Amino acid sequence: MLAIEARELVKHYSSDAGPVAALNGVDVSIAQGEFVAVMGPSGCGKSTLLNLIAGLDSPTSGALEVNGTDLTRLPDGRLTEYRRRVVGVVFQFFNLLPTLTVEENISLPALLAGTPEASALRKAADLAEKVGLAHRLRHRSFQLSGGEMQRAAIARALVNDPAVLLADEPTGNLDSRSASEVLALLKDLRQDTGSTILLVTHSPEAAAVADRIIRMVDGKVDGSAPAA
Repeated sequence: MLAIEARELVKHYSSDAGPVAALNGVDVSIAQGEFVAVMGPSGCGKSTLLNLIAGLDSPTSGALEVNGTDLTRLPDGRLTEYRRRVVGVVFQFFNLLPTLTVEENISLPALLAGTPEASALRKAADLAEKVGLAHRLRHRSFQLSGGEMQRAAIARALVNDPAVLLADEPTGNLDSRSASEVLALLKDLRQDTGSTILLVTHSPEAAAVADRIIRMVDGKVDGSAPAA
C-alpha cells in the first residue's frame, strides 16, 4: 500500500515578474514503511514537495494522497488535524521553543492534539530515552548541543505516532559526528516504528541511509534509484 502518492503535482507562486513554477508536474509514489531521500540542487522543488505533503501549503493543481487522505480536498480544520496526527516534521533549524524544557517541547504536540497531560509527559519521557536524551528532560533547548536539539526535534515529531515522518535537511546545521548520529537514529526509528520517512537533503552521506533516492531538477522528478 502507498503511504504517499503525488500525480501531476503543480505548485506555482506569484512574484512581481509573474508566476514561478516550484513544482511542474511531479509524480511520486512511496510505499508504507519506505525510507526515501529526495535530492537535487537548490530551487529544484524539494522543500516545496515536502511542505505540500506536510499540509503546510496547498498545490496549485494535481493530486496528492498521504496515508489514504486526499489533501487537495481537506478543509483547513481537517488539515490541522492531519498535521497533528498523520505527519511529523523535522526541520533544519530545530524549531524548539527556548522557554520550554526538552520534556515540554517533546510533549507539546501531544497536548495540542488533546492527549491527557500525564500520558503526554510519559510518552515524551519514553521518546527522550529512545533518542538518548533521558538525562536532558529538564534542560531547556538552549542548553543542548546541536545534535541534541535535533534529537529532541525528532522525538517531538514522533510523539503523536505519525504514519509519515518528514525531515527537511535535518543534518544541515550539524557537525559531521552529530549528523551521523542523527542519521543512524532515523534509520533505527524507521525499523522500530515502521514509519514512512521522506528525507530532503543536499548531502549524499545523508541520502545513503535511505532505501531509495528520488532526484529532482527544475520542479520535476529526474529519476529514482536505490540508495548506494
